[in-house]
Amino acid sequence: MTGSPAGRCTVIVAGAGIGGLTAALALSRVGFQVRLLERAAAFEAVGAGIQITPNASRILVGLGLGEALARVAVTPEGMDVRAGGDGRVLATAELGAAIEARYGAPWWAVHRADLQAVLVEAAARDPGIGIAMGRTIEAVARDGDGVMVTTDGPAGRSVEHAAALVGSDGLWSATRGLIGDAAPPAYRGRTAWRAMLPRARVPKGISDRRLGLWLGPGAHLVHYPVRSGDALNLVAVVTDPVPRAGWSGTGDRAALLPRFKGWTGQARALVEAPDSWMTWSLADRETWFGPGQGPMTLLGDAVHPMLPFLAQGGAMAIEDAAVLAKALTALPDDLDAAFRAYERARRERVAAVQRGARANGRIYHLEGPIAWARDAAMRLAGGRQLVARYDWIYRFQA
Repeated sequence: MTGSPAGRCTVIVAGAGIGGLTAALALSRVGFQVRLLERAAAFEAVGAGIQITPNASRILVGLGLGEALARVAVTPEGMDVRAGGDGRVLATAELGAAIEARYGAPWWAVHRADLQAVLVEAAARDPGIGIAMGRTIEAVARDGDGVMVTTDGPAGRSVEHAAALVGSDGLWSATRGLIGDAAPPAYRGRTAWRAMLPRARVPKGISDRRLGLWLGPGAHLVHYPVRSGDALNLVAVVTDPVPRAGWSGTGDRAALLPRFKGWTGQARALVEAPDSWMTWSLADRETWFGPGQGPMTLLGDAVHPMLPFLAQGGAMAIEDAAVLAKALTALPDDLDAAFRAYERARRERVAAVQRGARANGRIYHLEGPIAWARDAAMRLAGGRQLVARYDWIYRFQA
């Protein structure tokens, strides 16, 4: 697009998480200059696992990241859903080659730090992307046909001018507040405990090549391999009336174990295995893309934070990035209209995924006779429905 309006336009992307980095790469690929602003002083190799389902992996492959991701990701062979109480298998589905054949793209499990490293390396090599670390956004304003963004950092305050602004700064998005919605996220009564377990310490009988989901009263467990199979990402989610502070609070294993009283010994062995746990309170809020005017919008968790019960938080941000790049490619001379087209294309889909994630959170924690009915329904439906019921998610093409 050299010489086109897009080739002369700079888009500021606020937030260098998965969504922001993917958006920067996607926009650069179609001819825009990107100024990526991140409030952290440096990229840190922290976090937990993330599942990249086919709707998102095909976008990353399309950006030329397939080989790099395949080196650090795991392609789980299958998925098993078990009852927490007796360990009985309720449903099982094959992933791996079956997913690739069905959707034309892989299902990956990867550590967030590994995914981020691949994205950062690609962005650093891209001459169309400039990354500024340690920049906190303090103000946003219209500037003629473009935007003006005021930031603060170690070198002091600065003002940047650009053709457009994309806020991709997460659940607690400062950008969202600055452009019109300062209401806080809503806590959803669940606390997630996460741990990374070296393969040598995975309890006997737990596959290091399959995704596991255990359902029980008021709690559930999820585990899957990451780090090229060298570690198991483990997440325990429990009903909790009181939110905890921060993304990486420290969890006391002695407080978690009683929540799995009465579960099968294998499930309890999983909970007992990690030396340490980190906790975070699960929250979301309603989809809101912004004021609906001007060349500014939101992306990823900043606009539609997801509960993790469909494994789609990162995937929806990646989808957003691809759809935004497509919209700006179609209307490079009218970024205001392009942003509205992007918002229309995404609003209904991401809201539906949000609702699905909330519904799964309720279903996973059922108790008593209704939990028995859930288990019976899952056994009757069989493993194929574990995947096929979400065809509407996984078949997405940007």
